[in-house]
Amino acid sequence: MTSSPDTSSSNAPVIGLVSLGCPKALVDSERILTTLRAQGYQFSPHYQGADLVIVNTCGFIDSAKAESLDAIGEAISENGRVIVTGCLGVEEDMIRTTHPRVLAVTGPQQYEQVVNAVHAAAPPKHDPYLDLVPEQGLKLTPRHYSYLKISEGCSNRCSFCIIPSIRGDLVSRPMANVLYEAERLVAAGTRELLVISQDTSAYGQDLRYATSRFRGRDVRARFFDMCEELGQLGAWVRLHYVYPYPHVDGVIDLMADGRILPYLDIPFQHAAPDVLRAMRRPANQEKTLERIGKWRRTCPDLAIRSTFIVGFPGETEDDFERLLDWIEEAGIDRAGCFTFEPVAGARANRLENQIPEPLKKERFERLMQKAQEISIRRLSRRVGRTIDVLVDDVDPLENQATGRSKWDAPDVDGVVVVEGASNVKPGDMIRARITDSDAYDLFGFMEGGQP
Repeated sequence: MTSSPDTSSSNAPVIGLVSLGCPKALVDSERILTTLRAQGYQFSPHYQGADLVIVNTCGFIDSAKAESLDAIGEAISENGRVIVTGCLGVEEDMIRTTHPRVLAVTGPQQYEQVVNAVHAAAPPKHDPYLDLVPEQGLKLTPRHYSYLKISEGCSNRCSFCIIPSIRGDLVSRPMANVLYEAERLVAAGTRELLVISQDTSAYGQDLRYATSRFRGRDVRARFFDMCEELGQLGAWVRLHYVYPYPHVDGVIDLMADGRILPYLDIPFQHAAPDVLRAMRRPANQEKTLERIGKWRRTCPDLAIRSTFIVGFPGETEDDFERLLDWIEEAGIDRAGCFTFEPVAGARANRLENQIPEPLKKERFERLMQKAQEISIRRLSRRVGRTIDVLVDDVDPLENQATGRSKWDAPDVDGVVVVEGASNVKPGDMIRARITDSDAYDLFGFMEGGQP
């Protein structure tokens, strides 16, 4: 079970939290924790130590729904008093049919309803000397990196996705709100800001790029402006869930200048035009290849991470081979892959020519083999360089640190294993000379202490 550090007292109600799903859901969990902590609640990492348990669910695909239902069942079995929230919460009837003992069910982003449900089940006991939270709120990530959510919802209508029906259309936060939160996080020790949303490069479109007041000046809710502003805070800035729109080109200049990390997480999903059209996604991948080539000429250090879906209805062998060739030509540094899985309510379920499961599995394995080959080649080019490494973990007995480079996001990418890392701690930025690489990770020796 995930929770903030155990700071329980004998007088305050104690809450447990299970947080499932993507980083966006993790941010939702942090907001819930922050609100409850400000109201005097305490937290426990154990089921038995909690007055009730909140389960923040994922409902993106059927396997995630099953995991969420299992987590709810475990919480009921171990604790007995459970409040359900998150994406699966939109299917309240199904949750209550499976687990009729749950105390309350709310949907995604419904922070007020979650808090009200907690109040009803375990009323708060306020103490003005204890009801204090850090200005940046409570976090479920290590102190040195933080997810920064800039918007909710999505205005795209991909045929395989039900996120808009769960989270609604794009709703961007005012730029000043984003920047003030980022400032607080950096002031509290964050050294890496991971910018997240459903469609990061669409930020501000729903606001018509309206301005808001930040530090006595007007700032526009615009993707480029946001990146430029965040790049001045003195922390790594890593962009996730970016679509390859033309206006992204300007941000590559910021990467080349070292103001934000040379890293883009772009959910391409496929490369064959017929499959992309069936997915209801932009289908001109040749033009996208040209754009990627231009990006790499502007910023040679750029790393691109992406995810792909194989076995989509109607995907032919030629389509799949085209995808493999495209990944090779684009030089995708980090690739994840999913086999197509029907999700209740998605348009893709009604498409003809569904792909047999054994063929999906075979294509998955072939794509991951191709991705590994590309990763091996691209990582080998880092050998011999001296790079910055943000330390995530330290083994003092082995005099070894494990961290990440500017090309590695936490949990989804590789790591850098640094030998000779004495007198360092998580959150330190050290210099390492890279001496070796494998399929996913880099290896090296610490040089020169902290920069």
